[in-house]
Amino acid sequence: MNKFRTLTLAASLLAFAPAVFAQDAASGTDHKRFAIVGGYAVQKVDSKPVDNSSLDLDGGSAATLSASWYVTPAIAVELWGAADKFEQRVRGDQGKLGNIDSQPYALSAQYHFRNSDAPIRPFVGLGYYQANYSGGYNITDGAGQHFGLEDTKGAIGTVGVDFNISPSWFARADARYMHGDSEITGNGQRIGQKADLNPWTVGFGIGARF
Repeated sequence: MNKFRTLTLAASLLAFAPAVFAQDAASGTDHKRFAIVGGYAVQKVDSKPVDNSSLDLDGGSAATLSASWYVTPAIAVELWGAADKFEQRVRGDQGKLGNIDSQPYALSAQYHFRNSDAPIRPFVGLGYYQANYSGGYNITDGAGQHFGLEDTKGAIGTVGVDFNISPSWFARADARYMHGDSEITGNGQRIGQKADLNPWTVGFGIGARF
């Protein structure tokens, strides 16, 4: 399902290409104040996120989307999020306990180094995120209690680099760290224990600016 959505996203970007390339490339990129990026990312959380517990979460992967507004050629405001859910396997001493899905969204301010038309342009960002968790109903203990995670909120930091292909197109690689913990629930009620998830993602995408 994730692969299908990624292919659909890529096809949408290619369909958008003629309109973007029709803009005047001779005037450079400083006047282009908007950008969209479609990509794919791998997510991982801290190992052993629950104190005094063997509970662990494997990584997952999902398609991502972002939209940026460049206040100046160097400063941008970005809305980023997962277009699909990161499905993560939950494990304990007894093996696999079930799966849980996370879907993060973030709003960040970014600073882009070097000139906007430089072949390689690194950037950093800092902002606020929320990760929505679902699917915990299928995680049970030996007594039949169902466990889940409440939504997480906190700070997000981003480092990345854009590789300019043309005045309108670029490739992007980035890493994002989301700091936050989540309340653990049992049968829908808090049990007084938290999971220090602190998820991070590594992604790659193709972007268009206009």
